[in-house]
Amino acid sequence: QVQLVESGGGLAQPGGSLRVSCVASDYTFRHYAMSWYRQAPGKDRELVAFRNEFEGSIYYKPSVRGRFTMAINMANLTMSLQMNDLKSEDTAVYYCKARASNGMDYWGKGTLVTVSS
Repeated sequence: QVQLVESGGGLAQPGGSLRVSCVASDYTFRHYAMSWYRQAPGKDRELVAFRNEFEGSIYYKPSVRGRFTMAINMANLTMSLQMNDLKSEDTAVYYCKARASNGMDYWGKGTLVTVSS
């Protein structure tokens, strides 16, 4: 069973930084397509970043490119999303997702990021 546990959300000022993390198993990180999503109040859930597990490249939503960095650390089995130069529009619940080769998606419960002065 795939388990994903996010942490690290909180309050940041505009222009500040936060890091959110997702803990999963070694098997999950090696065999599932990993990504970060977010859902702002009153809006649909949207893709923020995902790793192409075949090429090793990472795609970023254009509005976060250059500010956010997704990484997977296999030593401590943690996927992170480092968020810099935060803006009010980055306020959302952030979720990590694992997609199996059969297309089944597994989600964490999310962690809230609030950007406000």
